[in-house]
Amino acid sequence: MQIYLPIAELSVNVWLILAMGGAVGFVTGMFGVGGGFLMTPFLIFAGIPPIVSVATGASQIVASSVSGVATQVARKGVDFTMGLVLVGGGIPGAIVGVYIVSLLADTGQVDLVIKLAYVGLLGTIGSLMLSESVRTLLRRRKAPASRPKRGEHYWLHGLPLKVRFRVSKLYISAIPPVVLGMISGVLSGVMGIGGGFIMVPAMIYILRMPASTVVGTSLFQVFCIATLTTFLHAWVNQTVDIVLALLLMLGGVVGTQYGARVGARLPSEQLRLLISMLIVAMALRLGWEMVSTPADIFSVEPAEDAQ
Repeated sequence: MQIYLPIAELSVNVWLILAMGGAVGFVTGMFGVGGGFLMTPFLIFAGIPPIVSVATGASQIVASSVSGVATQVARKGVDFTMGLVLVGGGIPGAIVGVYIVSLLADTGQVDLVIKLAYVGLLGTIGSLMLSESVRTLLRRRKAPASRPKRGEHYWLHGLPLKVRFRVSKLYISAIPPVVLGMISGVLSGVMGIGGGFIMVPAMIYILRMPASTVVGTSLFQVFCIATLTTFLHAWVNQTVDIVLALLLMLGGVVGTQYGARVGARLPSEQLRLLISMLIVAMALRLGWEMVSTPADIFSVEPAEDAQ
């Protein structure tokens, strides 16, 4: 069954879009990430223009994240104090990111930049995460895995403006969370991603948050920033396709609930390995699409030359 997307200006299969939303929602609930690193490439592969994919993908993250946050709140797995500090840094970052997209759209280079950003960022982060996950699993076979201890401190924790995060049982400077939130906001604005695949490892290894609050807090931050990003893209760039967004949200809300149940049963080491493999796979797929010969080759000639 086909449906016309007014902003993307093309027709798509309804069941395909629902399946994409459900799959990304499943990943969101399982890993505690926004799922934008999958959604935006999926939409691009389906023929949706990259600038529309970024803006509309962010709206789907909102629905998936709020469903995941509700599940985590019931489990008391959200540190709202830490989440608000992260959001405080993410707000200016999102504004900067959307403004960058607007400038790139004016120059006609936005599609190329978005694709290159995905290949570079996903390839780098995914490779690092995959390497770390494999080393952790290999060490576990030989000796008990060395996990970051919350009692350990280094120079970042000696910075001023310390805040007590009671749910996470931390007393650290607010500066690192603000900086992490700002980076996540820029990525959300430019690439339509929640940034959870960066935030989750950073919250574990840099902020030393316990695993019990990382996923819920990450989803809370992703929800807030994705909401702001969607609004800004709709206002500044007019690239949010509401029909596409509603279909993605419908599939995403359902998928998130099932993903959260599966994720609760898997060890954290296996979760990190699976998400790193997903990230690397998406980078390779998008990179191949950029260098391979298109299925439909065509050219557009100026009106005066076509006569």
